[in-house]
Amino acid sequence: MNLSTRNILVLFFLIYIPLNMKAQASSGYNKLTEEESFVILQKGTEQPFTGKYYTNTEDGTYSCKQCDAALYKSSDKFDAHCGWPSFDDEIEGAIKKKTDADNRRTEILCSNCGAHLGHVFVGEQFTDKNTRHCVNSISLNFQALVLPTTSTEEKKTDTAIYAGGCFWGMEYYFNNKKGVLSTRVGYIGGYKDNPSYEEVCMHTTGHIEAIEVVFDPTIISYEKLTKLFFEIHDPTQVNRQGPDVGEQYKSAIFYKNDEQKETSEKLIKILKDKGLNVVTDLILASKFWPAEDYHQNYYDRNGNRPYCHFYQKKF
Repeated sequence: MNLSTRNILVLFFLIYIPLNMKAQASSGYNKLTEEESFVILQKGTEQPFTGKYYTNTEDGTYSCKQCDAALYKSSDKFDAHCGWPSFDDEIEGAIKKKTDADNRRTEILCSNCGAHLGHVFVGEQFTDKNTRHCVNSISLNFQALVLPTTSTEEKKTDTAIYAGGCFWGMEYYFNNKKGVLSTRVGYIGGYKDNPSYEEVCMHTTGHIEAIEVVFDPTIISYEKLTKLFFEIHDPTQVNRQGPDVGEQYKSAIFYKNDEQKETSEKLIKILKDKGLNVVTDLILASKFWPAEDYHQNYYDRNGNRPYCHFYQKKF
């Protein structure tokens, strides 16, 4: 960089940005810090994995840092493992979209004040809506939902158990599904109490690698979860899933009641009618043994993506 170019940049940061911030303050909007101004006014980007709302899972509403307009609901937020808060939908009329200066990406802005929020991407298959609003935390405020304290009614939950290859990959996809409250990977279907991973791999206990999914049926149904199960693994493979071969990798649904069994049978029939030779077993659920701690949320903790599970729409 020559001296002339450097001088121009210095003048830009010393004169233009403060003037822009001054104009912004006089508009009646919220006062911004220099860091907030860099992103919101100058269309900058905060460093990934540093924003305060990246891992936020509270219920509530996300609003514009500059003008307080409501932008996103927490029910539309999901973890895309990208380093920034991700949403697959916006509050109606809250977001304005335009082609970015690079003519490749689509910028998203607050419809009310024009604040830069981030970019929107489609076709990544993270959620059913197939859309990802990648938003800078620094462009947002968050108002948590305050629940009534007088009610003693417990939140209704249900549980589903699936086996479809390596449980790391299964958990990765279920963790990103709205309505899923928690997941655990572990072992089921064998005849030894509390088996170890080594014992399961040696086929000495009869257990299968599986995932236990606790979900809110008022947000997502057992049928939708089971559809996801069939769409993230190949139910036509016998005792394997991609490069993972062995009895512990078989495809199976461990149903807890007749309703779950009937739903699973219905979905298997749909797939067979489409020409798929489904080999998924339906087995009455028995004791589920949680796997060792280092197996839990493996991909989230290690920042990788599954090598043997891929989403493919089948319904």
